[in-house]
Amino acid sequence: MEKAENGGTRVIQVMGKSFEFQENLELDQVEKNIMQFMQEDNIVYSYNSSRELLFEIKVRKNIIKSARAMNEARPEFTIFEQARCNLNYWKLTKAGGFLLRPDVRPSDAIMDIFKNSSLYAFECATASVIIYYYATLQTLGHHIFNAYFQGLYLYSWHTDTDLGLVTFHSSGFLPGDIVYFDNPDFNPQTPWFRGVNAILLDDSSFFGHGFSIKTNEKIVQVLNKQRRQGSNRSAALTSLLTRPSFSRLSALTNRQPTSIDFKIKQPFVHHNLSSISLLNYNNYLISLGFQFF
Repeated sequence: MEKAENGGTRVIQVMGKSFEFQENLELDQVEKNIMQFMQEDNIVYSYNSSRELLFEIKVRKNIIKSARAMNEARPEFTIFEQARCNLNYWKLTKAGGFLLRPDVRPSDAIMDIFKNSSLYAFECATASVIIYYYATLQTLGHHIFNAYFQGLYLYSWHTDTDLGLVTFHSSGFLPGDIVYFDNPDFNPQTPWFRGVNAILLDDSSFFGHGFSIKTNEKIVQVLNKQRRQGSNRSAALTSLLTRPSFSRLSALTNRQPTSIDFKIKQPFVHHNLSSISLLNYNNYLISLGFQFF
């Protein structure tokens, strides 16, 4: 991803050449909307093949579908101390995390969150991870997902390394990205309103767990009602975005699931801070001496 030299439209490149949208591509309306976002800013998106580009579009579409599905299912928003889950699929840890039961397939456990949502309660970082797992399952299918995403533990931003989450500041977002709304003067009596992690949808609205689907302005209005007394700093959408590694996920479709028992696992710490960004989570781990791979 790089800046476009002309400073005008966002350019999609495949094998170093501009990618021209073709009407014979069988894209549905959500996929066309995603492509439109990619063509309307000043960033160059480069791909090694059209298959790589279309795979990313498919994942992003499934992230959007998953976010809308969670909005319809409406599991409860809560803090870690009050988290709950379906104990037929997960073990609820003392810290408020969900550890996959050894006798349960990962795909069944993730799907249950949407099927039996009334049994679940979690905060917004965990919700974002669940949405990404559900979208990955929809994209890769049960067999591949179950082979590579064993031993799931849902707690804040802790994820399997094959999801390949990255976070950085950007001048533009694409549908399926997780963005962060920061509330710098949040009321200390309600610290879970320090911010919200939200999925950008293809109609420019956002899904944030506990907020449903709202515009940028509406989310800011809700957060501003949760500031400490006397605050004059507004909550705001930041430039921080988080997304999965599309290339890493795509690679899972091209190889046999062997040697997965030797997969490097990311560290985690039970920080007990709801609604933090992935950047804050990573910085917290680094401050404790952990390294990332």
